[in-house]
Amino acid sequence: MQMPTPDAAILARRAAIVARLRAVIGAGDVIDDPVEARAYECDALSAYRCPPLAVALPTTTAEVAAVLRVCHEERVPVVPRGAGTSLAGGSMPTADAVVLGLARMNAVLEVDYGDRLIRVQAGRTNLSVSGAVDEAGFFYAPDPSSQLACAIGGNIGMNSGGAHCLKYGVTTNNLLGVTVVLMDGAVVELGGPMGEAPGLDLLGVVCGAEGQLGVVTEAVLRILPKPAGARPVLIGFDSSETAGACVAAIIRAGILPVAIEFMDRPCITATENFAAPGYPDCEALLIVEVEGTPPEIDEQLALIRALAQGFSPVEFRESRSEEESRRIWLGRKSAFGAMGQMGDYMCLDGTIPVSALPQVLGRIAEMSEEAGLLVANVFHAGDGNMHPLILFDANRPGDLERVEALGADILRLCVEVGGCLTGEHGVGVEKRDLMGAQFSDADMEAQMRVKDVFDPHWLLNAAKVFPLHVSASRREARRNAA
Repeated sequence: MQMPTPDAAILARRAAIVARLRAVIGAGDVIDDPVEARAYECDALSAYRCPPLAVALPTTTAEVAAVLRVCHEERVPVVPRGAGTSLAGGSMPTADAVVLGLARMNAVLEVDYGDRLIRVQAGRTNLSVSGAVDEAGFFYAPDPSSQLACAIGGNIGMNSGGAHCLKYGVTTNNLLGVTVVLMDGAVVELGGPMGEAPGLDLLGVVCGAEGQLGVVTEAVLRILPKPAGARPVLIGFDSSETAGACVAAIIRAGILPVAIEFMDRPCITATENFAAPGYPDCEALLIVEVEGTPPEIDEQLALIRALAQGFSPVEFRESRSEEESRRIWLGRKSAFGAMGQMGDYMCLDGTIPVSALPQVLGRIAEMSEEAGLLVANVFHAGDGNMHPLILFDANRPGDLERVEALGADILRLCVEVGGCLTGEHGVGVEKRDLMGAQFSDADMEAQMRVKDVFDPHWLLNAAKVFPLHVSASRREARRNAA
């Protein structure tokens, strides 16, 4: 993975830059010890890593603004970081960059049940947002698999989704407003309690921008009343292609479950060994969950059962208790940890039209065999957000390069069938060099012009998203102006 050559002039001024940062937020909130800084050298895409110049850990929006002003004046690159759970290398630093960590900014600032909103600092974890309103009968809908650890700021940066986004939408559908600090330290409010503001949809521009336009420090989120009830069913099939066809049939019929999750045999086997959820012996399974009152749930599940029968399922298991529901979901929620026990893996997240699921699953199986690498599939099937997990041995020379090549081919396949490179993990560094498979040079130029407006010197997360040769002139202009 190629990264820009560190700026020697910045490295030479390291002590002075660290001193300025300590002067504005306090000595205890800046890490410059090389050993301690190694904790920030990568995110969940741990195959690639680089220790940063320093780490700043502010606790308020004012402190974030102060850190950014110093870095702007010094022309030092900044990499915003939430909880470091990015699977695309979104918060991987360069050696001349300051990591701006938001983990200490985790407070709930306001809850308004009447208007169904909560205002939180960007370092608050996803799951704890629902935890803050649970007793009042509310919840926050987006639920990434890493929701126990991932931060709201990172969710906004990558426009994260989750198992229940089929019904409730991804982060952008549940985001009402943000406080964002621009690179020069200016503090801007976008959106607000009432959601859309007149004029340009700048809130929509910032959500999913991967920290390239500004640093989100606070967010106003939509909270929803808990549903009257929910019930999952587990449906087993004799092939992945058949399971994919069943998903397409459910969506085509106009049924809107709250979630449709897919797992294939390698993942089923791993979760059985890891968590013993009691899944059937099958090639692939779907977990389909619906919500509503008991009569509404019965009606929806009857329709789903009728559709599924047309695909000759090996098992159709409907939950009849909270314990059965827990066990149906247990394997899915344990999937990534279970796969980790089998070895190293790289997780992709290309997204495709639901109708293309059978074709793409079949082709991935062929590509896996051709490459000699095991690929397990576990993903949000209802919206086509795939998560192929390519297993490898990180200690074996050449394995990482083989995985990168297979991953690139799978993502190109997603684009070829009418999909896109990423559904919720973001581009980061992982998919950066594949942007040309989806976007033309003119498309990327238009996107970079937006960054020019927010971050003229290209200091915020500038080594991400755009292929380095495409963004080179803009990044070099910053060095020449320093």
